[in-house]
Amino acid sequence: MADSRELIQQVAREIEASKTTSPTPAGRADAKRATDEGHVEAINQVFALFRLNYHNQYYSAYPDQTQLKQIKKLWLDALAELPVEQILKGARHAIEHSEYLPTLNRMLECCQAGLVEFGLPSAHDAYVEACQAASPKSAQAWSHPAVYLAGRDSDWFFLANNEERRAWPVYREHYQRYVSAVLRGDQLEVPAPQALEKQPAEPLSREEQIAHLKKLRAESGL
Repeated sequence: MADSRELIQQVAREIEASKTTSPTPAGRADAKRATDEGHVEAINQVFALFRLNYHNQYYSAYPDQTQLKQIKKLWLDALAELPVEQILKGARHAIEHSEYLPTLNRMLECCQAGLVEFGLPSAHDAYVEACQAASPKSAQAWSHPAVYLAGRDSDWFFLANNEERRAWPVYREHYQRYVSAVLRGDQLEVPAPQALEKQPAEPLSREEQIAHLKKLRAESGL
């Protein structure tokens, strides 16, 4: 089986010609459009990798260009909520662990397996972990620093006081950003718990002050 790194390098030289296979919907905000274009390019890269690695199987499964465009659109919709880096990692995992062209369901499994290799839980499992964590948050045993950091960035109070339908998308966005960082090779850490502030001592009464002063004089010989 061809080395996946060599395949990726081959695809990089071809990718410019394949960007227009799945058009980006019009009327989106610039940031959203950039995200969509990133995912479109990722799907094109995935299928280019599959074409190079599973040549005969690929052309047997996708003999028609119109059908191929529809399948790419289906994959794009199914994988749109995953970070681009996770999608590409999933494709590499599929190539390295199977001689057979993956189905969409298998691709989803490979994307999750790519996270497991880094000790990362799925996005929703991470969300549940963050919501259920006790305080102080930084002192807990997190499954991965990304889980904590995404919760911190989402705001712990916000997560604790909003329903999942509102809090989950916010958390997922932050978590995906940290997942992308991990897959790029960044090292994440949970900050050390802040030391508890010392409580100021209660002021001594006049009698205690006099007694304390007498004791100091006696000990010092004054």
